[in-house]
Amino acid sequence: MANLNKVLLIGNLTRDPELRYTPGGTAVVSFGLAVNRKWRSQDGQDREDTLFVEINGFGRQAEVVSEYMSKGRQIFVEGRLHLDRWEDKESGAKRSKLSVTMENFQFLGGPSSRDKGRGGGSKSARQAEPEAEVSDDDIPF
Repeated sequence: MANLNKVLLIGNLTRDPELRYTPGGTAVVSFGLAVNRKWRSQDGQDREDTLFVEINGFGRQAEVVSEYMSKGRQIFVEGRLHLDRWEDKESGAKRSKLSVTMENFQFLGGPSSRDKGRGGGSKSARQAEPEAEVSDDDIPF
């Protein structure tokens, strides 16, 4: 039986993307994503949950997300789950954090006011850029 680790999310950025570079020069972006789920309870009440997910991306995709996205903007992210494990330095307790490693994405919604002031270009031109492939060799872990 084959294994599958695939995540598809549509949500809004909870903060502006944070871009940094590894010592080897690979771009790394991280941002929070809020994903909402609406449903009706058994008693007929409309309910809503919000899930907050940490997203990490690499390479040219990281640079494009950092350049064109900002807090509140909507994005479609395709990726895989990643589990970080470490030992807390103060308490010695074992800790873990589940995040999503972005493999592909697509901008959703119109350009923000931030894009308009920078000459962000047309929506179709921006959507063509994120198709750059990121291989496992580009990921520093």
